[in-house]
Amino acid sequence: MALQLPRQPLTFCRQSAFMTTANKITLVRILMIPAFVTMAIYYGQSIERGAPLEWQRLVAILIFLVASISDGLDGYVARRYNQRSSLGVILDPIADKGLLLSGIITLSISNWSKVDPEYGRFPAWFPVLVISRDAVILVGTAVLYFLVGHVTVKPNWTGKVATVLQMIAIAWVMLQLQWLPLIWVVAAAGLFTLISGIVYVLEGVRQLQAEGHANAR
Repeated sequence: MALQLPRQPLTFCRQSAFMTTANKITLVRILMIPAFVTMAIYYGQSIERGAPLEWQRLVAILIFLVASISDGLDGYVARRYNQRSSLGVILDPIADKGLLLSGIITLSISNWSKVDPEYGRFPAWFPVLVISRDAVILVGTAVLYFLVGHVTVKPNWTGKVATVLQMIAIAWVMLQLQWLPLIWVVAAAGLFTLISGIVYVLEGVRQLQAEGHANAR
């Protein structure tokens, strides 16, 4: 009896696979974070010494750019080759937030401007605001899961705008753009970061109320 192969084409990776190509790309993106932070801090130190090493700045920018582009690449690979996995669901936001927070924190403690320090680093309140919002969302998500048993995350346009503006603020410092004062760019990013945090908190309270956990007894 002849052996018949299945008519349906074989997929490259099952959905439940542990280490998919998409996950490998995400892991590489995570490993780029300490490399970016190292180059960014070294460049800031070279400015403090009065002898800026431009190659360090260019390498830091290149690493950040490649890491940012790979964010879309791993998502495309996961969708195109059916490589969505539970590990990817965990790793992807870690890589995204890690890259964003590392850029904001690093450029808050390290001056990147050879001429005007006002364009070389973020004000201290900016990383505090971003970290506080993310911490509140993380804790709120944990509370919701503990009380309700499930969490419904609904992406909000204010959060997307906040993320885009945070990326623009990072680029503004790294590329030393001076079309507008840096504080205006940071203020816009900070405003939407605050608004998005309030929106997510209100959504969390609404979900608690829907389950009867936020009503007085």
